[in-house]
Amino acid sequence: MPQKEESEVLDGMKEEGQRKKNRDTVTEEISDKTSSQKSNFTCQQCGKGFSLKASLKCHIKAHSGERPYACQQCGKCFIRKGTLEDHMRIHTKEKPYECPQCGNCFSKRGNLNTHMRVHTREKLFACNLYTGEKPYACKLCEKSFTTKLNLKYHINSHTGETPFTCDQCERSFRRKVTLNKHMKVHLREISFACHQCGMSFSDSKNLTNHVITHTGEKPYMCLQCGKTCSNNTNLAVHMRVHTGEKPFTCPQCGMSFRYKGNLQTHMGVHTGERPYICPHCGKSFRLIGSFRVHMRVHTGGRPYKCLECDEGFTYQRDLKTHLLTHS
Repeated sequence: MPQKEESEVLDGMKEEGQRKKNRDTVTEEISDKTSSQKSNFTCQQCGKGFSLKASLKCHIKAHSGERPYACQQCGKCFIRKGTLEDHMRIHTKEKPYECPQCGNCFSKRGNLNTHMRVHTREKLFACNLYTGEKPYACKLCEKSFTTKLNLKYHINSHTGETPFTCDQCERSFRRKVTLNKHMKVHLREISFACHQCGMSFSDSKNLTNHVITHTGEKPYMCLQCGKTCSNNTNLAVHMRVHTGEKPFTCPQCGMSFRYKGNLQTHMGVHTGERPYICPHCGKSFRLIGSFRVHMRVHTGGRPYKCLECDEGFTYQRDLKTHLLTHS
């Protein structure tokens, strides 16, 4: 890609970051300029106002369920024409937005902008409050905390004290926030109960997400590769495969990871922690996968079967060696 286009992409990212950084100021200025104007077009369903009639008409489709823009390839329908155009790139495999640094291509400009942060190391949102200082240290284990309250909660883990008690079932907890979360079990309404298994939930959103586990429905589709997910959170995590985003960074060596679990596993390299201990021989492992493989020594598990003679093996490498006897 020409140098001029590369510069435009980077400039566009910086402008986007500046706009988000000054969001409150910009909103206030716009409010001052439009204080004399009113939303002339109001949705009768929810009361939301719009300055343009076209915006209201588009919004009403969200209530009516109308999806006038249909994909000619798969029949999927959309509320907006722009969303249909984005969807069509799944079928055409078109990826018009190219990264000037590494040549990766994307179907949406927003995904390119997100991906560019991998190269620029730009962090658009900076915290001005947290300094990293942890002045409150536990005298029992020397672990440090940013607030006195967190230290107090931590000390309870040494003493075993659980001062917050549920008045419904008398279960007790170390933290008040945990008690509050538990109380929802007693406050759940019957209207948020799953008709399949009887489980109940504190709100309709959690119930909806749960019902999908019974139906197998995956309504959230990735516009890059067409993969479907059961909820929006899983889709957001999946998108990191395409954007290259690795938001979890090791504070020790700076390595970045796509998933939090991978970072937690990696931290064992620095801490030397080996949390998975064999109950038979006491051998410890850093990775749960290594622990499971080791357990086959004691259980006699032989998951790798030879298709020629049906002989089983504990390790895949042993199966590969065995297959040479048949060739």
